[in-house]
Amino acid sequence: MTETGDWTTVGEQVRRARLGAGLSQTELGGQLGLDRTMIAKIESGVRRVDALELIRLAAALDVPIDHLLERRPAVISRRSELLAEDNDTDAARRSQRLEITLASWLRDVRQLLASETLTLVSPVRYNGSLTSDEDARDAARWLRGIHGVGTDPIETLMDFCERSGQYVLVSDLSGEGASLVDGDIAVSIVSVEGNPGRRRATAAHELGHLVLGDEYSTDLAVHLSRTEREGLINAFAAELLLPVAAFDDVSRGTASRDELIRLTARYRTSWSLALRQAEQAGWLDATSARWIRTTPTRAEIMDAVGWAPQPDLDAIRVPPGYSHAVMEAWRRYLVSDARAVELLHGQISLDDLPTRDETDLAP
Repeated sequence: MTETGDWTTVGEQVRRARLGAGLSQTELGGQLGLDRTMIAKIESGVRRVDALELIRLAAALDVPIDHLLERRPAVISRRSELLAEDNDTDAARRSQRLEITLASWLRDVRQLLASETLTLVSPVRYNGSLTSDEDARDAARWLRGIHGVGTDPIETLMDFCERSGQYVLVSDLSGEGASLVDGDIAVSIVSVEGNPGRRRATAAHELGHLVLGDEYSTDLAVHLSRTEREGLINAFAAELLLPVAAFDDVSRGTASRDELIRLTARYRTSWSLALRQAEQAGWLDATSARWIRTTPTRAEIMDAVGWAPQPDLDAIRVPPGYSHAVMEAWRRYLVSDARAVELLHGQISLDDLPTRDETDLAP
């Protein structure tokens, strides 16, 4: 099944998946008909696992078999709590399930790249100085510039991230987000939980980890603490989603809650992010204190954009280029109907697929 010495990889993956599933060694052993000590030996890499046992382990832990065989990728960003040694808290389990899904998402992208229906977009990297929040905001403005967005709202953040070299999956899992870089492939996950503004902030934050780098992948501000580095990435994300320059069109003398709601709605940010950027622009003053504490209702947000639908990071679960690649692989009979639906992560069902023309089959 695996080379000698790789059983420690299998064991570690079993251990992490077990903790993510919220199972004790005794409980997992009970499902497999094995003693707890046998599970302990598997997790320590002492006991080898045959093919049938591997299949049963994957089923019991609800993970792909490949996940147990592959070495854990280097997660460069995970906004939810890290999985501590033998930590069985709900937060740790959510974090582990997020990581399992992230690794599976990486395999999906790799499959389409191997089929040559998806063309890899190399990750965009910022090479400028990064020692302050203003440097991070400069990086966001730079990224907006190379994509030709200027100070306009980013209509589809999913597409923006893909064009920046990061493939985003929107997941039903609890948590916020996570991302990793494996070679030249960058992927991230954003949880569908929370309001749309929060989801966009999470996606922009994970993109910041890619574009700016961090302590896992570069020497980003190594003299700063992790909290301070996260602050730089938060500044990048805020400027990316709602540039300070967007406030230039509104006179400070006419600053009002309605105007800020309008900007919040147009740029589809959270109220807290809009307040942060308004303060950065010098747009708020002491007279604003009476209304900044009141978060706008959904009706106010929708009214500000004329009740137009604002889909992003919700019904659309995978990037547009990736989606086209799945359908192209399906048309070429490189993936089955079921696998095409699986690769699109709930965007379509089997009934949504047209009937394939058998004459398209290669001789």
